[in-house]
Formats: sequence, C-alpha cells, structure tokens
Amino acid sequence: MIAAGTIGVVVQDIVRADQATIDALGEFGVATVHEAQGRRGLLADYMRPIYPRARVAGSAVTILAPPCDNWMLHVAIEQVRPGDVLVLGTTSPSNAGYFGDLLATSAKARGCKAMVIDAGVRDVRTLSDMDFPVWSRAVFAQGTVKDTLGSVNIPVVCAEELVNPGDIVIADDDGVCIVRREEAATVLESARAREANEAAKRARFEAGELGLDIYDMRGRLARKGLKYV
Repeated sequence: MIAAGTIGVVVQDIVRADQATIDALGEFGVATVHEAQGRRGLLADYMRPIYPRARVAGSAVTILAPPCDNWMLHVAIEQVRPGDVLVLGTTSPSNAGYFGDLLATSAKARGCKAMVIDAGVRDVRTLSDMDFPVWSRAVFAQGTVKDTLGSVNIPVVCAEELVNPGDIVIADDDGVCIVRREEAATVLESARAREANEAAKRARFEAGELGLDIYDMRGRLARKGLKYV
C-alpha cells in the first residue's frame, strides 16, 4: 500500500468491488448507506452537487493534486475504467477551477461516471447539459496550471474523509459517502435490513401512527420532565 501523501506515483492496477455490489449500494443512496455503516464515511457538508437529482455509485480513482494545479487530473483520466468516479484531494486548500467541460468530455469517453473534488469546478452549465455530475467544494472560474507533480491511486483525504483507491463512492443530493471496498458486502446487507425496517415504519406513518408511539418516546419524554398543559 502506498502511503497517503506520497508524491510522484501513479498506481495502475487497483482492486475494485464487484459491480453488482456497487450498483446495489447506489440504489440505497447516501443517507441509508451512511447510517447502515455506523454513521461513517460522509464527506464534509460543503461538498455539493452542481445540479440536483444526480445520483451515482462507482469505484474511486483517487487523485492527490497541488493547489491550483490540475496536471494530475490529466494523468488520472488515463487510469479510468468504465464505472469509475474520480476523487480529488489537494495537498493544501484550493478553490480553483480544476475541472471543466473539456476534462469531463475526456473522462466521460473513458467511462467515468462522475467527479468528486475538494476544490473548484467550472463550466457548470455545460457539465449539466452533458449530464456529467460533479460534487465539489466550490464553483469558481479561477484557472489552474500544469506544473507540479501529485499522485494517482494512492490514499487521499478528500473533504475530511480518507478515500482509498477502489473504495466505493455513493453520491446524491444528500452529499457523498465512502464505503471501504473490503466492507462493501457487509454494508450492503446492513443497508437492506435498514431499508426493510424503514419501509415497515413508513407504512405505519401512512396509516396515521405517530413517531411518539412508533419509537416508544412517551415514557422517555416524561422521565425528562416534559409536561402537557
């Protein structure tokens, strides 16, 4: 395993999870998957989709990039396989527009499904028209250079969360959640159980029952001193 923060390395062969498992996790969405794995894996709350209702699940191709320098994005796109998601973290904070429509065109041609970037993105209207989803720290037209090495497919910190190459990326309107590749089957089982439990509760809510009774809250509220007057 290459250490996080290593500079000047491109790992070409990474292990990816089974595609059926990735697709199944993607159907549950960020909130359910996050809860199913013990409320772990969420990227920071500032990571927002550039347009609504985008939803993806894929294997992470990770990028460590210097501030205001998108050279490693070009390097990373060569490593993309169909169904992958590019995940970029920076060596120090930067809101520059690393990613736009030209790189999206190149990434999409390789089968890339989305970009998750703890920095800036630009050409948002064109990206939306292309149906190429991006979750980013900022939307900012500031350009970048191509001068300093970073790395591809090493562990990176993106939006306060460690992401390993080959980890599963789940992203939707609620944000982005990372599932460790080696935990994917267990998390999927937990997500299925959680979804079944929520379906049963939803039926009770639709029938007019209150959360106060479904979750047996009345006794606890009384013990805390809640009084009805």
